[in-house]
Amino acid sequence: MSTKYKATMTDTGYFVTITIVGWVDVFTRLKQRYIIINALNYCQKEKGLEIYAYCIMPSHVHMLCKANEGYLLSNIMRDFKKFTSKKIIDTIINYPESRREWLLDFFKNACKHLNRKQTYKVWQDGYHAEICNSNTFIKQKLNYIHNNPVIDKIVANPEDYMFSSARNYADLDSELDVVVLNVF
Repeated sequence: MSTKYKATMTDTGYFVTITIVGWVDVFTRLKQRYIIINALNYCQKEKGLEIYAYCIMPSHVHMLCKANEGYLLSNIMRDFKKFTSKKIIDTIINYPESRREWLLDFFKNACKHLNRKQTYKVWQDGYHAEICNSNTFIKQKLNYIHNNPVIDKIVANPEDYMFSSARNYADLDSELDVVVLNVF
């Protein structure tokens, strides 16, 4: 398996993207976005995840992050995706969702090619991780993460999006605490 876009180095910052299978827009529902927020908060407190920036888009999540010493980002991402997959499916099943049958069928069909026995597949395999190797790269990714909801016309200004660290960087109330970088 290629390690080109995997977090293989410890105590190193990465730009990470994880994506829902088929780029399905699961995170248009508030309950689904809070599954991600709560899981990230747990990973920060219990699994050694240090987050510098994040944004929950409708079909994917971006982060600038690292695993603290003694932890592996690959393990954190594996556990995060496994836990959130179960919670996302549970929420689709147990709470009002106009697309319930379609979503469950889609996530069930995404498993058909797998060798392992699995009922639903929510996240694409793996994750895309790029090492943060310069301040220029970090600034570029911070801007990219924070402007993603503006580009998609979800909000007019980055700091208006509640599910992004742009609010932390603007010193506004936020859904998730992050380590604010001073790279500007």
